[in-house]
Amino acid sequence: MTAMTLHLGRALVVALAVSASAAAASAPPFQPMFDQARQQYALPGLAMSVVEDGRVVYQHTAGERIAGSGQAIDDNTLFKIASNSKAMTAALLARLVDRGVLRWDDPVITYLPQFRMHDRWVTEHMQVRDLLIHNSGLGLGAGDLMLWPEPNAFTRQDIIAGLAHLKPVTSFRSGYAYDNLMYVVAGEVAAAAGGKPYDQLLREEVFVPLGMQRCQAGAWSVTAAGNVAQPHTRRDGRNVPINVDGDTSPDLSSMAAGGIRCSLKDMTRWMQVLLDPALVPGWLSAAQRQALWTAHMPMPIGARQRDWDRAHFSAYGYGWRLSDLDGQWKVAHTGTLSGMYSSLALLPDRHVGVVLLINGEGEDARTALMQAALKHYTAPGDGRGVRDYASLLQAEQRQRRQAGHARPDTRVRRPANLHISAGWQGRYRDPWLGEASLCPQAGQLRLHVDKSPALQGAVMQSGDRWLVQWDTLGADAEPWLQVQPGTPPVLTLRAIDPDIDFSYDYQDLQFTRIGDCP
Repeated sequence: MTAMTLHLGRALVVALAVSASAAAASAPPFQPMFDQARQQYALPGLAMSVVEDGRVVYQHTAGERIAGSGQAIDDNTLFKIASNSKAMTAALLARLVDRGVLRWDDPVITYLPQFRMHDRWVTEHMQVRDLLIHNSGLGLGAGDLMLWPEPNAFTRQDIIAGLAHLKPVTSFRSGYAYDNLMYVVAGEVAAAAGGKPYDQLLREEVFVPLGMQRCQAGAWSVTAAGNVAQPHTRRDGRNVPINVDGDTSPDLSSMAAGGIRCSLKDMTRWMQVLLDPALVPGWLSAAQRQALWTAHMPMPIGARQRDWDRAHFSAYGYGWRLSDLDGQWKVAHTGTLSGMYSSLALLPDRHVGVVLLINGEGEDARTALMQAALKHYTAPGDGRGVRDYASLLQAEQRQRRQAGHARPDTRVRRPANLHISAGWQGRYRDPWLGEASLCPQAGQLRLHVDKSPALQGAVMQSGDRWLVQWDTLGADAEPWLQVQPGTPPVLTLRAIDPDIDFSYDYQDLQFTRIGDCP
């Protein structure tokens, strides 16, 4: 080997090393973020995709569809996307507006004459657009117990009928309060205007034209679809499957609000088309695309948004949350179901999108991972990663506990005395949740809601109060139970945990006794 050859060889090695170092420095750090999130939160499965200028710059999956099964998650695995379904419902309605079969300002009763709100004026003036922007005047999550826990026997017709019995907490259109029932109504408006069931319209107007080949809505065969992630909860430090699918997934009443399932590949395609309309020319007009992402209802800005995002505005569009992140426009939504979490965020001016799908208890995981991923684009010098945001979330939780937002200790409990409760036992009815029983069974006093199999459990005494220990739901979902003496007696429920999921809207229930136990 000559000296010149040796010199050239060393130069090439140095050049390659410099090139590799530069590439490593410029490569998006999404893999370390992904790994940190899985490790920090011990997730059973996680799927993530990042789109930039129409290209998929990162896509990765890890974990199992069912913990311990050995069945790996991949980009075709179906996840429950929960409330990320709302944007698809809004897009379906926008397609129908483009076709001229409905208008955003049409009264809801034009399509659903049976629709009733508690107030007659609101019934007559509720427009299609109002169904999508959480301005109904109802309280946070009002009526959600007709949707969840799943499965239950409430039909979409039951839900529409139940709305008339839900009392508003503010005046119509005066403020924002997140709800799900209005999206169920929106799905039925789409069906009435489009002349076909909601799930069929969704396939024809959204899934098929966009090439979202694995997405599922309506009743579908889990066996035939295969490759389906199942939800998990954490018990004794382990991920335990819950609410596992049977051979068939039923036609869920919650479909238009949060009942769609899609794969990572589908959600990546969804982001690409939203960011670049040229990918599917004519799918939505420019006017309707703008309508979806217009700020229709102001939303409050939380302390975390101000501190983390430096946000100046927050609002709801049609199926989307709109805000600013480090001075850049952000369009996003999350999805939450028991044991399933999703998050999708777009930076339209940057042509960037990020989606996360989790089949475990992943609320903090999705928050920390999404924040770190978006900051890569909006504040590249910030330097904070998943673990940093996880620490901030833990600090928030400590502050809430110190401020009195801690769940009371109810671990010491005993079955309610059957003799003391004898005068209150019987059959009860709530105007919107329907009939229930407070009756002895196998030596215990039990509460059972007829149309919701998950809402049944033993009545226990903790201190001088009664609570309901649900058979299949966790302690975080338990309510206090109180009987108001009278003729007839009235049962009420109140959440024990101050941080309970708002869909457990126990405060809206009032069961009146209608008869004796069988």
